[in-house]
Amino acid sequence: MRPMLLIASLLLPFATPAGAALAPGAKAPDFVAKGAIAGKPFTLHLRSQLRKGPVVLYFFPAAFTGGCNAEARAFAEAVDEFRAAGATVIGMSADPLDKLEAFSAQHCAGKFAVASATPRVVRGYDVALGAPASGKSAPIRTSRTSYVIAPDGRILYAHDDASPLEHVQRTLAAVQSWHRQHGGGRS
Repeated sequence: MRPMLLIASLLLPFATPAGAALAPGAKAPDFVAKGAIAGKPFTLHLRSQLRKGPVVLYFFPAAFTGGCNAEARAFAEAVDEFRAAGATVIGMSADPLDKLEAFSAQHCAGKFAVASATPRVVRGYDVALGAPASGKSAPIRTSRTSYVIAPDGRILYAHDDASPLEHVQRTLAAVQSWHRQHGGGRS
């Protein structure tokens, strides 16, 4: 293997995808949002979730679509592994709360919260999917972007990929790495 290819292949697992707006080390915008867990509405505050440990904040385009359903089920299946590493999983889309209440019970299996991303949150995390044609208003949709946020509010890892396949594995690996480095404590 050529030296440059070898270096690139070694660095690839630690790279932030080109589309992810917030790079590791950036401050994650704090927010309060309406959300649901197991079909029950509640108010979610990122800062209070970070007091418990790292947060995996994953944005998805729309509830009750094939890729988003599969991604939510995969996060639900892995939620115990995230918790073992001290992390909280939160899903976000620009869907209305009533749709997310049903989604949280059905596809998230009541195992983690989902919240409705306001336009301010979408802009803050730079996760708007496409742009409406000029002069047209269209519902906001979010890109499929996953962030791991440290308890100090800094981005540890970002993954931006339209395919839901690697979001769970990659964010779990980032959380487990953080957990090993910090001995399970908060930073």
